[in-house]
Amino acid sequence: MRQIVLDTETTGIDPKEGHRLIEIGAVEVINRRLTGRTYHQYINPDREIEAEAIEIHGITNERVAGEPRFAEVADAFWEFIRGAELVIHNAAFDVGFIDHEFTMLHAQRGDPRLGPVADHCGVLDTLKLARDKHPGQRNNLDALCKRYDIDNGHRVLHGALLDAEILADVYLAMTGGQTALILDAEAQGGSAESGSASGIRRLSSDRPRLAVTQLSGPELAAHHAKLASIREKSGQCHWDSLPGWQQDGTEQAAL
Repeated sequence: MRQIVLDTETTGIDPKEGHRLIEIGAVEVINRRLTGRTYHQYINPDREIEAEAIEIHGITNERVAGEPRFAEVADAFWEFIRGAELVIHNAAFDVGFIDHEFTMLHAQRGDPRLGPVADHCGVLDTLKLARDKHPGQRNNLDALCKRYDIDNGHRVLHGALLDAEILADVYLAMTGGQTALILDAEAQGGSAESGSASGIRRLSSDRPRLAVTQLSGPELAAHHAKLASIREKSGQCHWDSLPGWQQDGTEQAAL
């Protein structure tokens, strides 16, 4: 599964008032592995950036004056996100701006690709995911970093690529998986700690094997009786057909 963790910065808060994108940052995740591929682009919005927005992201009018306009980078951006599931914190905000840019470009070009993002990509809102998992708590990116022990000490101002990279770590931690960089760092001779800001460590390959405890005769009989009871009441029971429960005719359970 290909996912693009994405963030944007803008001139203001509402595209309906003419506000535009000024920065896009995105990182690629395939099958829960950070691939190292990123997309990052500053954009000339052809309008003034509001002072309140500059206070948040620190991007000034002078900084983007010489950058390309969205029409000049739209094709490269489209190819990077096409067909992926977009993972975005407060997705409605970012998708609203992206759709606004593509809609204006579609009016100029008549290109059928450049319609609403949701017509071509899946969208996963990590803010909604966080609210479902942690109702009644603060669920902004800083709060989630603290909750999942993600180092964001280098995040003073908002920046699209930095926020996308942090959100990728938060998303993988929040959905219960390790980042591939943890595993890859050790495989290439690096340290697990340097592979991820989350601090999750890979277990040593030469660690002692876990003990496997054989069921005693009475335990095995009780187990079969329980399965028979389940099968009688429900009409089916798959527990004793699971891999690992029958080996060489002897039923075993790892405790």
